[in-house]
Amino acid sequence: MNRRHFIAGGTAASALALSPLARAAAQTAAPAAPGDAALKTAFDAILAERVRESPQFATSLGFDKGANADLRSQLGDNSLAARARDLARAKAQRATLTAIDPKTLSPQAAIDRDVVLYSTDQGILAPERFGIDAATQPYRITQQRGVYFSLPDFLDSTHSIANAADAEAYIARLDQMGTALDNDTEVQRADAARGYVAPDFSLDLALGQMAKLRSPAASANMLVTSVERRAAAAKLQGDYAARAAKIVETKVYPALDRQIAAMKALRVKARSDAGLWAIPQGEAIYAAALASATTTTLSPSEVHAMGVEQVADLSSQLDVILKQQGMTKGSVGARLAALNALPAQLYPDTAAGRTDLIASLNASARAMQAKLPQAFTNAPDAPLEIKAVPVEIQDGASNGYYYRAPLDGSRPAIYWINLKSVADWPKYTLPSLTYHEGVPGHHLQISTAQRADVHTLRKISFFGAYLEGWALYAEQLADELGGYAGPIERAGYLQSFLFRAARLVADTGIHTKRWTRDQGTQYFVDTVGFARPRSQREIERYCTMPGQACSYKIGHASWLRARAKAQAIAGQRFDLKKFHDVLDAGAVPLVMLEQLTEQAARRMA
Repeated sequence: MNRRHFIAGGTAASALALSPLARAAAQTAAPAAPGDAALKTAFDAILAERVRESPQFATSLGFDKGANADLRSQLGDNSLAARARDLARAKAQRATLTAIDPKTLSPQAAIDRDVVLYSTDQGILAPERFGIDAATQPYRITQQRGVYFSLPDFLDSTHSIANAADAEAYIARLDQMGTALDNDTEVQRADAARGYVAPDFSLDLALGQMAKLRSPAASANMLVTSVERRAAAAKLQGDYAARAAKIVETKVYPALDRQIAAMKALRVKARSDAGLWAIPQGEAIYAAALASATTTTLSPSEVHAMGVEQVADLSSQLDVILKQQGMTKGSVGARLAALNALPAQLYPDTAAGRTDLIASLNASARAMQAKLPQAFTNAPDAPLEIKAVPVEIQDGASNGYYYRAPLDGSRPAIYWINLKSVADWPKYTLPSLTYHEGVPGHHLQISTAQRADVHTLRKISFFGAYLEGWALYAEQLADELGGYAGPIERAGYLQSFLFRAARLVADTGIHTKRWTRDQGTQYFVDTVGFARPRSQREIERYCTMPGQACSYKIGHASWLRARAKAQAIAGQRFDLKKFHDVLDAGAVPLVMLEQLTEQAARRMA
């Protein structure tokens, strides 16, 4: 998922008239208190601005239609000047929200105001205090961030092509990619002059991926073959491939060459230190990143201690299962590594093997979908595609992630799996991944939020600890629903939890205890049992996305506390399906999650 949704631009709320966005916003409940109408008007205006700021975001939600149809041919402004405009706009939006007295709002509207205000404040903090885009993304260009990384994937997977207008919009966006690359280069140079540039190993990975994007002849680049393939599938007549190839040759490649040269120059003086402690205001940035990612006030030392404790507990549970399977020698991590390498657990490292692996994921998702009525009142059955991460970005991409469907349903949601090495995915570990990314995880939760009777601005609120915490809770719920076939698959589920607990230790270790990349990698190899290449990719991610890896287990703990509190309040009247109805309220900070579930439990009692 692309976490940086809101870039540059702006318009009045009236620009959304007759668009899918306006129709979605109009579905919210009628005002029940004097201030509700004013809040809805403010939300409409803020949403309109944010959609206009980021044409890519508009496309991802299906809002690039009607009065916003022009957005389908545009890219957002990612220049240095745009950062200052974004900050000023966010402050103005905050002023609009704080001017509305919460005492004049209905209970639901008051919650909505608090959620959007919290999100707005988070967006203001890093650019205002540190002059960077986000505390969890302090560097403009890394192995997982930058136009070179995200735009080719976006154009191929999110910008659909069903007609000639779509194909023309693709060409128009491609024509702007050179400018967007140059903007990234400008921002990264300026940030580097203040000390904000990724570690040397991240730059090496980014340069390697840039070289892959740059290496083919223009006509063979994925930016060209994507529009060629999909225009042909839509039976469109036109010289789209030739036009795209000319743009790649004359605009994209020259800009990419300039970016490669700039990054090589930065690489000469780049540090090898992995953590934020090594950059200006690094300690404060990490504290902000941890607060943003977890929506809590936990300190790094508290998070580290929590991780150490959970690693010990989960290792103990895995020790019992592995011994029952006759695996008694070595540490838990060593035995998991041995289990991972068993031929019976591995798909062939071939195209056919990868096809079979994805087929198994689809089968697992279908089987779990059939079990959902046991735990949900009205579980959505929204389409979900499962795809391999594009080879051009697999070296730096996460191992698995989810792209939500647009609100207009114009394309399915996508669950991506990184198949750079099938050895990263022993068969016993795959069910828990599917339950996390698919159902009852991200796909169910986000699909539920998108159909909820709340303002669209709430539907698109992003709180990583809520989302990732739910996805881990979903892995546990899948166990309650009988989703794991025998003790070995259950060991895969526990290993998934061990992996997330180890993240608490490694992330805080890197950014506050001065762990090196190699120390973090070795800790993962020894503790979680992942192969070294996969472990290293994970650690490299944490180095450039500080705090984000902590959102999973912190969020999971909050979901468990919320459920336990609801059960204690409701007693024998506790209804698991009604507890899960809290998803209809949309994503919220963790402290609000526990308040909402407590209120729901009192209604059950």
